[in-house]
Amino acid sequence: MKESPYIIPKTRNNLIFGLFFCCLVLLMAGCDLFSHSEKFDKTLLSGKWVSGTLYEYYNPAGTGYTWDILDDVTEEEAQPFTWTLENATLTQIHQMEMGGNVPKTYTVTKLTATTLEYHDDYGKYYTFMREEE
Repeated sequence: MKESPYIIPKTRNNLIFGLFFCCLVLLMAGCDLFSHSEKFDKTLLSGKWVSGTLYEYYNPAGTGYTWDILDDVTEEEAQPFTWTLENATLTQIHQMEMGGNVPKTYTVTKLTATTLEYHDDYGKYYTFMREEE
């Protein structure tokens, strides 16, 4: 069987095209072109929120505290935390009395001037209403 003199240039062109395509795919994978995560305005989070007996207070500076009156805990005895809101991810880092920090991560599904809804990865959903001070 006789080899064609065009096999090497054709193969080289295919390799160059394949390498170019792979580089293009890698570059696009690093871009956030198709982001579907919602972005919420973190300024709406500031204030006191209530869900049944559970209260959370968010300070605009990224600190806050939470308490549950069902556990006979008052606002003065509340557990402090720091918080961040990036797109739809709410992270609370609770500061324990005996030392140590406990991070908790939630996905925010709704944040308006009057309503806050989020859930964790374990299927626990929370709906808070803003409480006027």
